Amino acid sequence: MPELTARQQTILMLLIRDYIETAQPVGSKRLVERFHLDLSPATVRNEMSALTEMGYLRQPHTSAGRVPSEDGYRLFVGQMMQKAELPASVQNTISHQFFQARSDSDQWMTLAASVLAYQSQGVSLVTAPHAETIRFKHIELISTQGRQVLMVIVMEGGEVNQQVLTLAEPVSQERLSQVAARLNTLLVGHSVESIAALASRADALEQDILSLLVQDMKRTSESASGEIYTDGLTNVLGEPEFAESDEARWAMRLFEERSTLQGLIAKASTNSNVGGLQVLIGGEGGWEELRQCSMVIARYGAPGLATGTLGVLGPMRMSYARTIPTVRYVAGLLSNLVNENMAGE
Repeated sequence: MPELTARQQTILMLLIRDYIETAQPVGSKRLVERFHLDLSPATVRNEMSALTEMGYLRQPHTSAGRVPSEDGYRLFVGQMMQKAELPASVQNTISHQFFQARSDSDQWMTLAASVLAYQSQGVSLVTAPHAETIRFKHIELISTQGRQVLMVIVMEGGEVNQQVLTLAEPVSQERLSQVAARLNTLLVGHSVESIAALASRADALEQDILSLLVQDMKRTSESASGEIYTDGLTNVLGEPEFAESDEARWAMRLFEERSTLQGLIAKASTNSNVGGLQVLIGGEGGWEELRQCSMVIARYGAPGLATGTLGVLGPMRMSYARTIPTVRYVAGLLSNLVNENMAGE
């Protein structure tokens, strides 16, 4: 994109700020009067025309003012990423809320979703922390009826899965307990790949159990984002973009289709590190459903142990100056809680 002069950059930043607040196309006269610019409306109008030709603004109608383009928002967000901070009073309030909930990990998620939605006035989403690499911790095999056996699997990081198996023939509880004890000694800390490699050296019963264990661990890994906590849907439904655009309303359907939402979260956070923050504007060409939206997303947790994702979805006109520091701050608080409660630090 062309490089802007200092004056063009100032006009662009002020125009975006005004449009975020009003949702109305911005004219040169309004900019001069509202921000007391030491420029004539004609000069501002000429600069806005230049910004439009460069691709930073667009003109919805011939006689209307200008609105930001996706590239305009990206330039604006680039400045917000460095400058925006939450007021100390807001930080203290949020920190106190999390301090009260520090011993209840389920409450962290609900509280994080609530805080993000309230502070950003967008739709929040938070996933519970989960192990980055699924590793085995413990198995229990309980005979229930005939050939049926209840298998309970515990992963490192706390995930617990259970399912009822039907074996080829009845097996005594004593034998099942022996197999479980052997596997608990042999497999603790192993990943799904190393467990699969051990199956060929086991007897018939252990092979059956290991095969089912591998399948279960793979399913857990594929759905690693786990439960998704959301809040604030009503915040955005009344915004002009969502009231007038079928495309914007379609984005909200993501929150009704959890598998699609999980896929979006997984894809958006794949290349991000814990503590890193991304801003996706207009879906960044990758998500057609988000063409009218922006999403601020971050990963939190303890690298190598357990991580999760949190973010805010809203109209492209969202308040980045408020949303970006809120997402960053809450991600930091959740990372601290994961370290304190799961890493024993």
